[in-house]
This record gives sequence, C-alpha cells and structure tokens, in this order.
Amino acid sequence: MNQIGRRPVRVRHPLKLRLAQVARVETISPRMRRITLAGDQLDGFTSAAPDDHVKLFFPVPGQEKPVLPDPDAIGRGERAGTVPPIVRDYTPRRFDPERRELVVEFVIHGDGPASGWAAQAASGQWIGVGGPRGSFLVPDDDDITLLAGDETALPAIARRLEEARPGARVLALIEVFDAHEQRHLPTAANATIRWLHRDGVPAGTSTLLDQALADLALPPGDTHAWLAGEIETIRRLRTHLIERKGLPRDQIRAAGYWRLGEPGAHASLDG
Repeated sequence: MNQIGRRPVRVRHPLKLRLAQVARVETISPRMRRITLAGDQLDGFTSAAPDDHVKLFFPVPGQEKPVLPDPDAIGRGERAGTVPPIVRDYTPRRFDPERRELVVEFVIHGDGPASGWAAQAASGQWIGVGGPRGSFLVPDDDDITLLAGDETALPAIARRLEEARPGARVLALIEVFDAHEQRHLPTAANATIRWLHRDGVPAGTSTLLDQALADLALPPGDTHAWLAGEIETIRRLRTHLIERKGLPRDQIRAAGYWRLGEPGAHASLDG
C-alpha cells in the first residue's frame, strides 16, 4: 500500500520567460518532429520531472520573434491594444545545460498554430519558452509504474523510460495513429511496451486505451500510474483504475493534454 514519504512532491521553480532559436529539426516519424531550441537565454533552464511542461510562445503572422508577456501579468489578461501571443503547453523532452539546448517533440496533425509552426520550422526561427513553473517528483521505488497515453504523451513517456532506474518494472500503453508512429524507446528499465494503432479512427474518439487498461492485469505490489492525453479519455482511464483496479487516488497522476474540439485545452485531472 502507499506509504507516507512516497507520495509525489511538488517543487516550485522561479518563473522565467526566454527567447530561443531553432537549432535543428528532425522528422522522427511521419507525424512527429523533434525540434532542438538553443540560445544563451536557456542558461539556468531547469526541468526536474519527465512530465514537466513549458509554455511555448509562437510568433503571430508578421512577427519574427514572439512578444513575450510580462511574467508578473500572466493570468491577468493582455493590455488593451496588444496582440495576445499564441501559447501552447509542451513537454521538455531533453535539456543539455552545457550546450544550452532544449529538445521538444511536436505531433504534426494538420491544423493548429503549434502543429503548423512545427511543420515548417527551420534553423534560426524564434520561439518563446516559459517555465517550467514546477515539477512533481515521483518516488521511483514503486514495484510497477504504469504509463498510458496517446501520441501527445509520447515525449513524456519516452523521457520517463529513458530516465527510469535500471531494472525498474514499467508497463506502457501508447496509442498512436498507426504502426509507422512506433519507434524504439531506449530504457534501462524492465519495460513492457504495448503500441495501440488507431488505423483511421480519429484521435480522441478511440477506446483503444480503455480496452487495453481493462484487459491489463496489474501484477501484485505497489503501482504508480501516470496517464496523459485527451481529457475525457484520461478521465475515464483514471476512473477505471480507481473503481475497477482499486488503485489509490494518490498513486495516480493524470493530465489532460488536449480536448477534442477545444483548441489549447489543458487540465489536471488529479482532483
């Protein structure tokens, strides 16, 4: 059972907004691009947990660089006469402090300002980076870690596997567009990875993750679950783990990274 001292701990980071430039662009699957951002302003960037998120500020048409908001004014709205920046949340996939390089992976889905920007991104282009404002540090001594999500969660899942302690028991359920989106995920963990292919079913309408979770028999022992993806899908998965699998609520981290039909939606589902 869950023990005191093994629950996730929230660590706060000072809020800082930075400008960075595209250094490299790599297509890692037909629908995923890995973009490396670099610049002196990334000095001191910190990301302590695999599911951290940064806010990316994209230039609006006619801008070379995005206009970053005043950090003290975030959440209070924009000044009259200003054009609000285009902002989306993304996972810091990897950060190299010596080279001051931040790697972010983007799903290319054909619409939306972030996907559109990533599809045409080229060396030298500017983007803004805000945060992370905090990290949830999860104990890594659970018997089993369950990871589940769609392709928007894949960067965080890949980072979690990459940073897992050697021999850690990890079960991963990953829903993607089709078999072409599968890729090797390096890890020293004892990991079982199951890829689920929508094969034409629109993202956000599939029940592949629901069925895979229902069919999954969790091994005996303490389990920590991490879920992320479309908001209503992840809400169902969390409910299933609590009501059908008997997993304690504080052993589950659940995040809605997007909502079908609602651009820019993002929600914590831990309450």
